[in-house]
This record gives sequence, C-alpha cells and structure tokens, in this order.
Amino acid sequence: MGAPAEKATGRGRQRERRSAAEGGHPPEGRTDAPWAEAPERALARFGVDPALGLGPDAVEAARRRFGGNVLDVGGRRSAVAVLVEQFKSVLVALLAVAAGLSAYFGQVAEAVAVLVVLVLNALIGFVTELRAVRSVEALKRLGTAHARVRRAGRLQTVPAEDLVPGDILLVEGGDVVSADARILKCSRLEADESSLTGESVPVAKEPAAVAALAPLPERSSMLYKGTAVTRGGGEAVVVATGMATELGRISRLVTAATRAPGSDGGTPLERRLDGLAHRLVWLTLGVAVLVTLTGLGSGKEWLVLLETAIALAVATVPEGLPIIATLTLAQGVRRMARRNALVNRLAAVETLGATSVIITDKTGTLTENRMAVASVWLPAGEVGFEAGGPNGDGVAAGTGDLGDPHVGKAGGRGLGEQLRHALAAAALCVTAELPSAQGAPGEPGANDGGVGDPLELALLRAARAAGLERSELLARHPELRQEAFDPNTRVMATTHRLGDDPGAGGAPAEGSGDERPGATRMWQIVKGAPGAVVAACATLADGRSTPLDPAGRAAWLERNRALAARGLRVLALAERTGGVAEGIGTGAAGAEGHHDLALIGLVGLADPPRPEVRGVLERCRAAGIRVVMATGDQAATASAVAAAVGLEAPQSVVDGRVMAQRLADGAAGEAELLTASVFARMAPEQKLELIAMHQRAGNVVAMTGDGVNDAPALRQADIGVAMGRAGTDVAREAADMVLLDDAFGTIVAAVREGRIVFENIRAFVLYLLSCNLSEVLVVGLAAVLGYPLPLLPLQILFINLVTDVFPALALGAGRGDQGGLARPPRPATEALLARRHWRAVVGYGAVLTAATLVAFGVALELLGAAVPEAVTVAFIALALGQVWHVFNMREPGTPALRNQLTRNPWVWAATVGCTLLVLLAVALPPLRLVLQVEPLPPAGWLLAVAAALAPLLVGQVGKAFGLGRVV
Repeated sequence: MGAPAEKATGRGRQRERRSAAEGGHPPEGRTDAPWAEAPERALARFGVDPALGLGPDAVEAARRRFGGNVLDVGGRRSAVAVLVEQFKSVLVALLAVAAGLSAYFGQVAEAVAVLVVLVLNALIGFVTELRAVRSVEALKRLGTAHARVRRAGRLQTVPAEDLVPGDILLVEGGDVVSADARILKCSRLEADESSLTGESVPVAKEPAAVAALAPLPERSSMLYKGTAVTRGGGEAVVVATGMATELGRISRLVTAATRAPGSDGGTPLERRLDGLAHRLVWLTLGVAVLVTLTGLGSGKEWLVLLETAIALAVATVPEGLPIIATLTLAQGVRRMARRNALVNRLAAVETLGATSVIITDKTGTLTENRMAVASVWLPAGEVGFEAGGPNGDGVAAGTGDLGDPHVGKAGGRGLGEQLRHALAAAALCVTAELPSAQGAPGEPGANDGGVGDPLELALLRAARAAGLERSELLARHPELRQEAFDPNTRVMATTHRLGDDPGAGGAPAEGSGDERPGATRMWQIVKGAPGAVVAACATLADGRSTPLDPAGRAAWLERNRALAARGLRVLALAERTGGVAEGIGTGAAGAEGHHDLALIGLVGLADPPRPEVRGVLERCRAAGIRVVMATGDQAATASAVAAAVGLEAPQSVVDGRVMAQRLADGAAGEAELLTASVFARMAPEQKLELIAMHQRAGNVVAMTGDGVNDAPALRQADIGVAMGRAGTDVAREAADMVLLDDAFGTIVAAVREGRIVFENIRAFVLYLLSCNLSEVLVVGLAAVLGYPLPLLPLQILFINLVTDVFPALALGAGRGDQGGLARPPRPATEALLARRHWRAVVGYGAVLTAATLVAFGVALELLGAAVPEAVTVAFIALALGQVWHVFNMREPGTPALRNQLTRNPWVWAATVGCTLLVLLAVALPPLRLVLQVEPLPPAGWLLAVAAALAPLLVGQVGKAFGLGRVV
C-alpha cells in the first residue's frame, strides 16, 4: 500500500541528500574554486608568506575559526547505541509486555523467566556487534597520519588533524595528503587520486590555474585530502580542512544517505520479524477475547479466566524466538569471520541472502588497484601478459603479423629475446623503486610495495617476473644521466654505460641501433607517449636495424590506437647506442629533441582484474544476482575491465552525463538505465541515484567499494561491503561488512551464508510457531470444551524456554542446502512465512493439539486420573511431542533417515538433551514442585509417550505422500 508513495518521494529524498551534502555555498575556509585562482591569490586570502608560513597565533586563530582537521562520518555506533538497538524489535517489546502483565498479576516466576530471556538475547547481540565495531575501529588505528609544514620560518612535522587553512604544506613521493591544498610550486609532482575519482593512473600536477568548472580529475593545480603523492614533490597552501575538504563533502553525503529499508523498519529480516510480531499481538488479543467471552458465557469465575488468559498470552508468544534468531545470526557472523568477512550488524548476513543486485566499484574491487603490464607489442609480434608477469614460461605466443615488413622477421626465440630486451630497457628507464624481492620471481610477496609512479612500478614488476632485477641491470649498465619527464616533449630518458657483454641482461647486441666504435659505449633509453617516441624513430630494435619509414610509423601508431581501445595505458620504448661522438649522454639530444632512435616496442598497461572475479560473476549469474559496475573511471577503461571479467553488458557503457539525461526522461529513461550493466564517470551522487533507482524497482541492493567516493553509496545500499586492506577508513565505517582479505569472491560466500541463515530462521520460526499454536489451541479448546486447564502458565513457559529453544537452536545451526546458490534470490517483499508455510504451521499445530487433548481426555475419562495427573500427561505429551516434532522440519523430497536434520549433530544433541530434561522435570521433586506435576503410573507414561510420537509419525507419513511441505 505504501509503495507508490515511496516511489513518488524517492527522487525527492535524493535531491534532499544532494542539497544537504553540497549546500548552497562553499564551506567556510574554502573558496569557490581555488584551482582556478593564481597561487598568489590563495596566499593573499589567508595572509601568509610562503617563505615563513603561519605563526603560532595565526595557527590558533585559524583552528578556532575552522576547527580541527577531522572528518565527522555519521553512523559511528557507540556501545550504548549498539545496546539500545537490541531492544528495538516489536517482538522484544511484546515479550516485555508479557513479562509486565505476569508480574502485575502475581506470576513472578514467569515474569523473571521472560526477563532473563530478554537480557540474554540483548547481551548476545550486543557482544557480537560490538566486537565487529571495535574491529573496524582497530583497522582505522593501524596508522596515524602526519604532515610536514612550514610554520614561523621552520619546517615542522605535525599530526594531520592539527593542519589549518593557510598552512604551507610540503609533500613528496610516498606522502598521503592531509588536507585540500592549492599547489604553489612543484617538481614532477604526481598524485594517486583513485580513492576519490576511481582512476588508477596518477594525475600530473602543476601550479597553473585551470578552469573553474573543471571536474575533480582535471584540477591539476590541487592536492586533495586522502590522496597519495606518487612521485616528485612540491609546496602548497592548505585551503580546506576537515569537513570543508572534498573528502568532507563526500562524508556529508555518507551522513545524508538514507538507506531505504531503514526508514520503515531496518533490514528485510528485521521487518519480517516485526511483521510476525504484529500478527502475534493480534492473535494473542483475539484468542484471549474469544476465551474470555466464552468463559463468561459459561459462568466461569474471573480468577479462572485470568489464569487462562495469562496461560494463553504465554503460549502465544514464542519467548525463545528473539534469542534463537540472534544466535543464528551470530553463528553466521562467526562463519563469515572465518572466511575473512567482518560483519558489523547481525542482520546484514541475512540481507546478503536476499540480494538481487550487486553494484560494484571497479578500482580495487573488480581490479587489483595496481597497474600491471598487459601487453607488449614488439617488432616480432605481440606478447600477452597475465597479472604479475608473462604467461607460462614468461613469453606468450606471438599474435602479430610476422609477415608484415614493418614488423620484422623473428622466430619464437627472437620474440623472447626482444621481450627480454624490452623489459630490461623499461626497468632501467624509471625513477620508481621496488623493495628487494621477498621470494622467487612470481611468488607472492615478490612484487609487493614500491615507491613511485604506478606505471613504472608495473614495468619493474614485469621485469622481475622475467628474472630481471633493476639493481643487477644498473650494476652492469651504470646510469650516467637522467632526463626527467618533460610535459612538452612527453618523454623521459636515461643514459647508461653499456656493459662489456653485449646482449647480456637484455642489453642491445652488437650492431643494434646506431652503434659505432668508441672509447665509451653508451646506451640511451627513451620512454614516453607513443606519438612522440615513434616520430623520433628511424629503425626497429629487432637485431637487424630494419628501417622505419612513414608507413611503418603509421602502422605502429595504429597498434597504439588498438591497445588504447582495449582500455590500456600505452608507453613506447626506444633506444640509441653509440659513443660520445654521436651526442649520446652529452645533453644535446635532450635539448633538441630525440632523433634517430630504434623503436623497441609499445607497452600496454592496465589495472588488472582480480583473478577470482570472472568465476565469482559466473556464480552470481547462477544465483540469479545481477552485477552492475559503477566507476568514476573513463568509459574505455570500464568497458575493457567489464569484458575482461565477463560482465554482462547488454548496452554500451553509460557515463555520468548520459545517466543524467536518462533520469531527466522520467520513467522511460529510468527503465532503460535499469538494464545497463556498466556505468562510467560516475560522481558519488550518481552512485546514490543508481542504488535508489534499483531499490525503487524492488531490488535488494548490495554495494561494494573501497574508495572514499564509494562511501555514500555503501551507506545508501541495503548492505554495503567495503575492502579491509585497500579500503579507506570512510568506506569501512560506512559499510555493513568488511572483507578483510579484499577478495571479491567472499561476497558470494556471504550470499550463500545469508540464504542458509534465512532458510534456517524460516525453519525454526515455523517449528516454534507450530509448537506455540498447539499450546494456544490446547488451552483455548479445553476452555471452550469445559475441560480443566490442561497446561499451567509455568509449564508452558518451561516448554517454550527449555524444550522448544534447543531444537530450534539446532535448526538455526544447520549447514543448509548445498544447492542454495542455484535458486534465484527471494523477492524483497516475500514474507518470512508464505501461505504454504502458514498451512504447515496450522497442520502441525493441529496434530500436536489433537494428540495432547486426546491424551488429556483419555487420562481423565478412561484412566480415571486426577486433574494433576492428567495435566502431567498433557505436559509430557506436548513437551516430548514438540521435541520430536523437530524431525518434521526436514526438506521435502529428502529421505526420512538421511537428510540435513539427521546429519546435524546439534539436532540429535538437542533431541536427547530435551527428552532428558522433560523426564527430569517429572522425576526430580524440586522441579515437580515448581512445575506442579505429579508422578505417573506406567499406564500414564505409556499414554503420554504414545501421544508424543503421534505428531512425528503423522508428519513423516504426510511427507512420504507429498504433504506437509515446509520449504
């Protein structure tokens, strides 16, 4: 009934979030567009001299005005908040009312028992969830950021939270930027902004102003809080701190994001349990009114009616349900923790089981967020690479046209030699550094870490995988000179003394390039943009010095376009060998531009897909889950990654501008967007729109991501999943689940676990309700038929809290159906118990009721037992009948003696243990006194046990004939 209103207001809520997040004016402490101002203007705004920096008084004044450099991410859960959440269930409220009524009418034992259950339930949920909250906080405390500033004319290192607008910030390669800052001066400065933009390639920075309307990835004059400096260094003036930063703007989006289910009752499971509780409230009231009116009509005393009403209230409410649900979810959380998934909220496990759409970021989620060589195009052909190194023995099959005169002639070994030569040249012509290898090439740990440009680190890793270490290459070919990357020429170069062993270690062999005799032989390597490098080449470095004419250059540029069309970043490598007489190493070539080079080849680099992703996506499709990519990266890269991982893309890639146009088209445009699988150039606000759009369509949405720009969407989704290692603090705090190993495949395991948890909850809810219904019917029908009360309130409470709880817990501990992922996800609107399940509840409840009342009547009428003895017969019959009734919960179509219940050791333990508890309740005098039961003669025991077995036998016979399906 409320769906149309929700759909009508969905876009309105999104507009409100954008308004709250963006505001009508820039936050205090930041100009409208500092990237568009001259550096002098930014300095004048804060009245700071870059040579001196702020003085102590100015720092304190700025701190009082702008506050600390900290982020306030909404949603942090204190211990008190976690504890309070445990009592927000309607079912818990119903139990509390029942306890209060019992205490009011003098039934103190019943009240205390119910309150103990409530406290235990709250403690279990509190401890489990608080442990997850503390684990996330521990992840955040792994590192404490500092910043280098110039204050009062001196360089100082201060905690990042102490930065203020106007501070002169100094950065260099390896630093994490601690505030938004306008660049004043820099040298070869580049920054990795992937956590904000989703682009894996570093952005070159320079002091020159850019257009005021430039999008964030094009603001080359700015450094942003949370990004990393990959190379070079520079100075900048801080223009924004804390919540006034770009990171703070996204944090406000996180705070403003309203999870759709949260506005009307939490997660799907919480809503289902609350709906069930509402039904039980009305059932309790209805049965109580019916019995009271019937009793008044038959002239029964008020005291008898009151005792009956309390018994009915206790019988109607499944006191064990909250604690069993909590324990079942907690067990799911523990199982997920063993799979490296940290769940922040218990109900999040079940929500994953209902997930129908996963919207995932690209960088760091589908990909490794680490550049790697994907392809090398050599004169002899193309070599394809796998993540971390070449295929197989280091060289893949050549795919180039070996008959092309512009490619050159080479056999299989020629291709391998050319590849080794190219990797050696690439490893020498870099400024980045890899740490010493921790293992053999290609082994885990050998390529981890590194400082410098990610593209150059990728070249070093590829060389290492081929057995070429930069340190060893430099020992053979010492570096004599380095020409830094020049934005004008778009190349960099290094010059080396050529070793005594031509061809060793990938060096040029005799006769390659323009080598001439000389006292000192030089090897100059040039790396840069393909257009600039190819234009400077006269020959190919193929061992034959094959001339490169204009047609040949055009062919290589076409290969460059082909690599770029795959979403690869392309670099060209070239070389020149000779002596000082040829101008190598003197600087003349660098001044006039490089010429007469020998082209080594083209290197295509990409952020490689995680190896497990393709298989994960296949399992998602088998499970009926759609996967949608939403990235801030460019369309070509998004398309290439989607193709590499096997993501379905029925349409072309939709970028942010196209999405805005489609949304403006109304329902038709939105329907078209719902079929798209790949979105590129997405702003954080647009990810929110995409999630809300799928939620309006009735989907349960999971969002995965690791960057700051993903955090608002993680909060908006039905369940947010963040990466634990590569993920940012903001993303981890916004998420419901953190993948500690960053493995995308863990999500599928979580989906399966969620489906198992839901089916287990459904099974024990059906079990408990059928048991409770039998208690209601036994008491109610006995009152209507004029019999004495067959069960006393405390006896019912004993059955509910002791003999019912443990079998239900055993059902909740089940390992589930191995084929659970072969079924489509259940609809978000599907009730916890469908109509067929309610029929089973009524059927099983009726059988249990009939068996108990027949045993009660036979004891009274045929055996001539006194009322206390007949009550004991009814108590034993119903208690044991409910314990053994657990075996009726097996899945349909499974053998009676070999199924998920008979294989569950907890079911057997619960059955044996609860049977003994019932026997002890009658055998031990103290328990007999409390429960008001009497010792029975053999005939009474035989009658009670026969009645207890009847529901199990009826249920098994019904299943044998295809009746009583409960799943």
